[in-house]
Amino acid sequence: MNNQDEEVLKQIEREVRMREGASKLLAACSQRDQALEASKSLLTCNTRILALLSQLQRMRKAQILQRVGRRLSDDIVPCKGKVALSDLRIPLMWKDSEYFKNKGELHRCAVFCLLQCGTEIHDTDLVMVDRTLTDICFENAIILNDVGPEFQLRVELYSTCVVEDFSLGALGPRRVSILGGSLGCSSGKKIRAAFESSAVCGSICNGAVSGPGSVFPPLSPDLSARGPKYNLLAHTILKLENVQDGFKTHDLSLAATEDSPFWLPLYGSMCCRLVAQPLCMIQPVTSGQLKMKLEEDLNCWENVYAVLRGQSLLCYQSQEDLESEDKPLLLIPIKKDSIVCVSERDPVGCQTIYITTQQEEDVTYTLTTHTPEDTQRWTEALWQHKYNMSQWKQCCEDFMKIEMPSSRKSITLKQGSLYHEIVTPNSPRVGVVAPDLSAEIRTLLSSYYKESY
Repeated sequence: MNNQDEEVLKQIEREVRMREGASKLLAACSQRDQALEASKSLLTCNTRILALLSQLQRMRKAQILQRVGRRLSDDIVPCKGKVALSDLRIPLMWKDSEYFKNKGELHRCAVFCLLQCGTEIHDTDLVMVDRTLTDICFENAIILNDVGPEFQLRVELYSTCVVEDFSLGALGPRRVSILGGSLGCSSGKKIRAAFESSAVCGSICNGAVSGPGSVFPPLSPDLSARGPKYNLLAHTILKLENVQDGFKTHDLSLAATEDSPFWLPLYGSMCCRLVAQPLCMIQPVTSGQLKMKLEEDLNCWENVYAVLRGQSLLCYQSQEDLESEDKPLLLIPIKKDSIVCVSERDPVGCQTIYITTQQEEDVTYTLTTHTPEDTQRWTEALWQHKYNMSQWKQCCEDFMKIEMPSSRKSITLKQGSLYHEIVTPNSPRVGVVAPDLSAEIRTLLSSYYKESY
């Protein structure tokens, strides 16, 4: 087992501990909002565990292919980047009699969004929705790190009907899929244990991870028959083509009908701000000494210190000028359609790099390095940079600002968490009294809340 396998297994074990804590919280909940939060945590943990198990399976498959002599693709790979989704709004379409005349039974649901991109999974805060709202608004700013331009961000909207007279009711059957393949003895035991304890809540398995040969055994009653059940209400997939420095509307695929108890009158679209920052646009790609031809005279060369960053090759008279933030001596624009070529090697062993930019008039810049190794390094960096920009497309045309997310505030914490009720026995309780728990469970609950918020 290599280091990558160990790291994924540690992540799985962490999520399993989180799930066990959420299960204990759900079993001891005495308030509606606590049960809603605990059930949401269960669903989120299950999704993370299944995503990590899928990643582990892909890693093992790649290792097997390498052992049998099949090489993985050596194709050039674009750089990674950050993707951020914020200001998520989902409009509602109530009937006139419900919204304007306030007639009919008050229908209230608790909703949240689950966002998944590979193994990176985030959830929003819970929002209570009834006919007094015209939009479902999620204030969370979700930032995905280390994603490629081929990313697919799946946004899922989950809902559950909220009852005023709260009690832990029975839910429908829940199912999980089985991870196939040979994983080895020690790691296989860990995976099986993780998987068996990561039973999937509600409709998680609906098309997400199940496949040919999957088996769906029923869970034990103590895991599957308690607490609110969230159901998938709508979903969509956002890709690079949806990135825009501003608000944009995206279509939603509805997954429920009006006769469902968790149903809400969705308009069929959502609005959000989806931006991206490729690493090649926010970090220096490479830097070093170059010789630049600044005049028409073939023998007129000037030593410069160059930095390849963003859409420019910045040329300074010295590295000190860069550090003092002086204005660069020359700025060479680098675009995805720029042409970079290298001359044939001359007897001395030095090669010349030509950069032609597509502007109103084609402009060619001529530069060279001090060693053949530097020539190769700069040429490969320029080619890679051009390829990165061609793959990230509009994300490299203008810098998109990413707002850092604010600290999350859970409605459970606002109204008093179950952890504080249990760990602080002197605090007043209303309703069903939580059972006396051991020190081990108290520690588990404490770590659950620390890791969750």
